[in-house]
Amino acid sequence: MSWKIKKHLKDILEQESGYSIFPAGIRTKIALCYPNHYNVGMSNLGMHIIYEQINKRPDSAAERFFLPKQQLMKEYKNSRTPLLSLESQKPLYEFKIVAFAISFELDYFNVLSMLELGKVKLLSNERDDSDPLVIAGGPCSTFNPEPLADFIDSFIVGEGEETINALLDAYHKAKQENLSRAQLLFNLAQIPGIYVPRFYTPSYHADGTIEKITVAEGIPETIKRQWVKDLDAYPAHTVINSEHTEFNFYLIETARGCGRHCRFCMAGYCFRKPRNRSLATIKAQIEKVPPHKKIGLMGAAISDHPDIDAICHFIRDNEHPMSVASFRADSVTQTLVNSLAASGQRTLTLAPEAGSKKIRKIINKGIEEEHLYQSIDMGIKAGVRNYRLYIMVGLPDETAEDIEAIIDMANNLRQYMDEKGAHGKLTLSINPFVPKPFTPFQWLPMADMKETAAFLRHIKESLKANKRIECLIEVPRDSYLQGILSRGDRRLGKILYASFLAGGSKKFRQKMKEMNLKEDFYLYRQRDFDEILPWDKLDMGVKKAYFIHELEMAKMLKNTPRCFDGCKRCGVC
Repeated sequence: MSWKIKKHLKDILEQESGYSIFPAGIRTKIALCYPNHYNVGMSNLGMHIIYEQINKRPDSAAERFFLPKQQLMKEYKNSRTPLLSLESQKPLYEFKIVAFAISFELDYFNVLSMLELGKVKLLSNERDDSDPLVIAGGPCSTFNPEPLADFIDSFIVGEGEETINALLDAYHKAKQENLSRAQLLFNLAQIPGIYVPRFYTPSYHADGTIEKITVAEGIPETIKRQWVKDLDAYPAHTVINSEHTEFNFYLIETARGCGRHCRFCMAGYCFRKPRNRSLATIKAQIEKVPPHKKIGLMGAAISDHPDIDAICHFIRDNEHPMSVASFRADSVTQTLVNSLAASGQRTLTLAPEAGSKKIRKIINKGIEEEHLYQSIDMGIKAGVRNYRLYIMVGLPDETAEDIEAIIDMANNLRQYMDEKGAHGKLTLSINPFVPKPFTPFQWLPMADMKETAAFLRHIKESLKANKRIECLIEVPRDSYLQGILSRGDRRLGKILYASFLAGGSKKFRQKMKEMNLKEDFYLYRQRDFDEILPWDKLDMGVKKAYFIHELEMAKMLKNTPRCFDGCKRCGVC
């Protein structure tokens, strides 16, 4: 094994605090894998949450694995060293359980890369009793695990704090009883929130749609998404302190789920209902933050927390700078903006998502231009001079007029900033819209890639004359690959496998053509309401009729009010 790699990993550990290392042989070794680089993975709060849950147990020990960066990857391959853990520098194949946290579809290729580098068999059906159990959790596992079904033995569907413990209980019991791999997987499939794809077999009509999904005998018909009812029982915060994360924050989750009913947002449906942590719990977590460390508050919409001002005051009283994952322009407070500005934040980010009222009504965003102006006023009062807008292109029923509305919005906001003396930069961060499972738009075709690319070029060209407006645009090709994978079925597994062996994601479209799967089938096809969708065996708790109702509301440009106490509309409550 390469001493350079071991030294690199030990050097990282020396710069961390809060990790756990246990004596060999006492606990079952579990590989906790993030399919991207260290700085990205260590910025993922889910990694910290599951790491802590595993290591709290007396029978299990989590060690972390990340995708090596380019130079380190070369060293791994040249030295023929298998992928090593951070904590003990042991190879991946030695671990009894290999657990991936998967947040993004484009990381699917990295999952295969890490398995191969770690000398773990890629295909689930080729593993036997001597091989690691490969599991996965995270958003991608929750809303549509099918493209990875050939590679993952079992998925955790929903929030993982309680389910990971149920899975480990079942695993240790199976080992004590000397059960086979097949029997272990059968037992895991009985646990609420665990999906074992080998027991669910899709068959297809001649037109490529799913004819039926056959469920093996003794296996639950559906998998119910799990969610934590009492967030205060599971404080979520940074466990391992590292200076080498994306933003170098100490993360604290203030809330989970969202009740705003934005129709494009998978997280708003898959992690419903909205829950806030208590002020007392959040204060207790803040008191544990290292002195003067910057706190990053996490949640679907930080400004929606009923105690947000008190949280801001407490953070400042404890002499911490702060940042937020997101806030809504219609609920942001001056106290929150002042706290961000006092923490050195030079840019406020707003998410209207669209330029026209029509499109904002279709997606039920609930943000109007006056909310943007009010937020800018608050920012200017606090001394903030730069603003960023999140925009999507390719939303349902979008026309050239809606694209012009984006340009008009940018020019109007830029003019308003100048009039108010905020002579900083206005940045538009623009992404093609990708319809997601478990949203009202799951049945709709994606907008044509060439048309979307033309719209993006037009926006950039129209705004380039103003040097204080910047356009950051996601490469459409990446969004359309994401579009295929996000609503894909199990047949995409063979495409992932073939393209990975041929060199990676750039070979994906070529392999689809060679293997006779059409992009248009996944991207541009209107699905029927009675069509069996690849994710139909997963139950988020939201009624199908509610998704259909919300799609009809979108077509009528009608608003759906946010969640409220006693509401029974969607089915989750």
